[in-house]
Amino acid sequence: MPDAPHPLPARPAEAHALELAASLPGERIVSTSIGRGQAASSLATARPAATVTAWFLDLHQCDTARASWGAAPSNLAAVCTADMPAGPFDLAVVPLAKAGETELSRDILQQALQQLAIGGRLVTTVDNARDKWLREQLAATGETVRVRPAASRSDVIGYIVEKTREPTRARDFSHRFVFRDRERLLTAVTRPGVFAHRRIDPGARHLLNAVDVAPGTSVLDIGCGSGCVALGIAARDPSVRVHAFDSAARAVECTRLAAELNQLANLSGALEAEGRVPDRGSWDLALANPPYYADFEIAEKFVESARLALAPGGTLLVVTKQPSWYLEHLPRMWQDVAEEQVKGYHLIEAIRP
Repeated sequence: MPDAPHPLPARPAEAHALELAASLPGERIVSTSIGRGQAASSLATARPAATVTAWFLDLHQCDTARASWGAAPSNLAAVCTADMPAGPFDLAVVPLAKAGETELSRDILQQALQQLAIGGRLVTTVDNARDKWLREQLAATGETVRVRPAASRSDVIGYIVEKTREPTRARDFSHRFVFRDRERLLTAVTRPGVFAHRRIDPGARHLLNAVDVAPGTSVLDIGCGSGCVALGIAARDPSVRVHAFDSAARAVECTRLAAELNQLANLSGALEAEGRVPDRGSWDLALANPPYYADFEIAEKFVESARLALAPGGTLLVVTKQPSWYLEHLPRMWQDVAEEQVKGYHLIEAIRP
C-alpha cells in the first residue's frame, strides 16, 4: 500500500486499523479517525475505484485532516456531521483510543454496524493490547469476532466483524433533562461526545447565575456544548438575540433541537470552528466556558473570537477553574479585567476597547 500523504504518522490504533482494512475487500468505505484521517486517505489512495468517506464529529479535526491531505484523491471526502453518513458501506474502519468516552464508542460502533451492507466488515482497533471491553461490546452484537493483534506492536489490538444480519435493536444514546433557570424549566438535549452529556455543567450554571441581560441585548455563546447557557439566556426575554456555536456537530444539533423544544425563536446555532459569527463587531456580550486541555490553545481561540465579534464596549464573561492564564493575557488587549470566585470556579470579565 502506498504511504499516506501525511507529514504526521497515524497513531498506533489507526495504523493497525489501516493494516487490517488493507487486507479486506471493499469499494464503499467509511472511516473514523483519532488523528488526521490517515486511514481514510491511505485507503482512498490505494483504491482509486473506491469511494472513501472520512467521518468526523468535530469540524476543527475535519478541517485539519483536509489540510494535511494536500491534493487529496478525488474519491476521498471528509464530512463533519452528528451521525455517520448513510450507507450501505462494504467496509467501516473505526480506530478507538482507550482513553475515549465509552458511551460515544458504543454509539459509533452501533452506527458503523447499522450502515454496513450485509457481508460488509467492521474493522475496529484500540491502543490497549489487554483490551476486554471492546471485545465484549462486539461479542454482544451476536456476530463472530475475529481477533487480530498487531504483528509489529505490542500496545494495540484489532478486531474484524462481518455483518451477517441486520441488528434487531438499536440503543438511543441521546438524553433529555430538565433544568431551571430562574422561573422557567427548560429541556436540554445531549448526546455522547457533547459537553456536558446528561447534565448541566456547574460552570454553565455559574455563567447563567452571573448574567443579567437587558432587553434587546445580543449575546454569543462560544463553544456552546449542549446549549444550556444559550437556552437560559434566550428564555429570559424574547427580545434578546442569542447565537450559539461550536465545532462539535452534535453540540450544534442538540442546541438547535432544544431551541425548538423550548420554542425559543431568538436562539440560533451554527457549526463553526474558526469563530466566525454574523454581524461581526456588533455583539454586546460573549459568554464562554472553555475546556482546560491543550495548554489554553482553545481558550485563546475563544477569547480572540469574542474580541472580533464584540462591539467596542462589549463584555466578555468566561468561567474557569484556572484563572491565571486569563489574568495574565487579557489585560494586553482588553480593558477592566476583573475576577470573581464562586464555589471553586472563577468568573473573568473583560471589556473590549
